[in-house]
Amino acid sequence: MFLRNAWYVAAWEHEITQKLQQITVLGETICVFRTQSGELVGLEDACPHRKLPLSKGRIKGETVECGYHGLTFDGAGQCVWAPGTGCIPSEARVHAYPLHERYGLVWIWMGNPVLADPGEIIEIAEYDDPAWGINRGAAMELECNYLLMCDNLLDPTHVAWVHESSFGQSAAKDTPLRVTKTDAGVIVHRWMLDVEPAPFYRKVIGFEGNCDRLQHYEVRYPSHALIKAVFAPAGTGGPDGPLHQDVFRMDSYNFMTPVTETSTRYYWFQLRNIRPDDAALSEMMSADVQQAFQEDRAVLSEVQQGMANSRTPHIDLPIDAGPLRFRRQLQAMIDEEQQAGRQIA
Repeated sequence: MFLRNAWYVAAWEHEITQKLQQITVLGETICVFRTQSGELVGLEDACPHRKLPLSKGRIKGETVECGYHGLTFDGAGQCVWAPGTGCIPSEARVHAYPLHERYGLVWIWMGNPVLADPGEIIEIAEYDDPAWGINRGAAMELECNYLLMCDNLLDPTHVAWVHESSFGQSAAKDTPLRVTKTDAGVIVHRWMLDVEPAPFYRKVIGFEGNCDRLQHYEVRYPSHALIKAVFAPAGTGGPDGPLHQDVFRMDSYNFMTPVTETSTRYYWFQLRNIRPDDAALSEMMSADVQQAFQEDRAVLSEVQQGMANSRTPHIDLPIDAGPLRFRRQLQAMIDEEQQAGRQIA
């Protein structure tokens, strides 16, 4: 179901403090905290003695102490003290998950720790660029499988119906889509030429009249999406040639973390190429985007329940080409990873 050798978002960086807490990623419960020196730690949330969650214990400097019998573990998961033992049992250890901070997020590696390379985390060149503004909101809890959200973020057409008052417009219903497979994932994209701006963007673009609009929907393995919105004055956009100086760009980064097979935690933020220091604009855009994402949340909760109904099968349409290609390749990666694990075992 899940690709394990990959980075997922565990939390916003401000959410992990010097207080023990339990999170769930890929169905595994994990105790996360910061040590007294500020180091990030993620450990299997179960003391190997009687399986009390370590998150029910307490932080002791750079270690965590179990709240049942005091077994104490360092950041690598090794027990460094146990009561009534002259020699700590070799089995007294828990799995340690590599963690890394970037873009205001804490990333967690769920597979073989030896393979954890922070250089594989998605590259966002404009993140700290002072010419780009940012808006973001709290993580959302989705009552659906993470792949349904990946499908949604490879589907530019759904905005015409789900987001009619924000991202949608009539041209989004029928303009043909192009699907491109890359080494990192799948891109579904299209230019819509000489059309009215969608309601959300009409409030922020810096020109009047119709526009040329790019919808670039990209999902990278295992579940990270980049949505590029480009709005140029009509007649100045399209795939060829330089864009107009008044072009508006918004890059939306979306990170789906599988919690269980039927629940997902969704982290997001947007970067824009206008008015980087305008706090009011950031607040307005964040609120509007959050409202639009709630529309997705409501739909996908119902889709999760509907797809679980096996009495009648679902069908696929030509607009599903991108999501289907993504799912097939991701499943091949999962199968390959599991086969390699079986061979090692």
